[in-house]
Amino acid sequence: MSTKAVILIIEDDPEIQELLSFSMSREGWKLLQAKTGEEGLEFLKKGPVNCILLDIMLPGMDGLKALKKIKALEQCRSVPVIMTTARGEEADIITGLELGADDYVVKPYSPKVLIARIRAGLRRQEESGNGETASIWRQGPLRLDAAKHEAFCNDIRLDLYAAEFALLQHFLSHPDIVFSRNQIIAAIKGPDYPVTDRSVDVQILGLRKKLGESGSMIETIRGVGYRLKVPE
Repeated sequence: MSTKAVILIIEDDPEIQELLSFSMSREGWKLLQAKTGEEGLEFLKKGPVNCILLDIMLPGMDGLKALKKIKALEQCRSVPVIMTTARGEEADIITGLELGADDYVVKPYSPKVLIARIRAGLRRQEESGNGETASIWRQGPLRLDAAKHEAFCNDIRLDLYAAEFALLQHFLSHPDIVFSRNQIIAAIKGPDYPVTDRSVDVQILGLRKKLGESGSMIETIRGVGYRLKVPE
């Protein structure tokens, strides 16, 4: 997918736009560039994209409001969104993750690191949509169809963000196994991926809420990590 991917960059700083364009020119990706959240949403209404880079500090509609609107679009539910921001405060990062962002990078960042993050997001998206390798998992009231990118609880379809879907797929495919936060990150993001433990906790909390009473199936193992406990 990487040589044909469409990347939408929503960033108002012209120097950063130019830097990203230059850095990504060798990747073969098609780049769409927007200076505001409103302009970015117009691009998304015109056609599909494969990954979105979204700055928080934007004129007019800020990045968090734009993210909420982006994730409300059906065609963008499984599109990875990477927040690019100069604001490294934990509260901003947590808010972005809770609204459906898959990742974040804090400025100043290395273009090589950002490109690696985009590649990882594209790879996950491609794998989740690959019908040849996808499977269906069932545990108790939970069912997930990776080929169709659908998940259900008690036969009610779940409205999951991409990161939440990846988490649920990982747990359903490895029931009753305890995973550390680092192991979870490696499984759904790739090895040596710089994501904080707090990020994993926030995304698991969001997944539990959407599972309702079945959220208790994802157990916290103090001092170790998490596991999916299958009902007896």
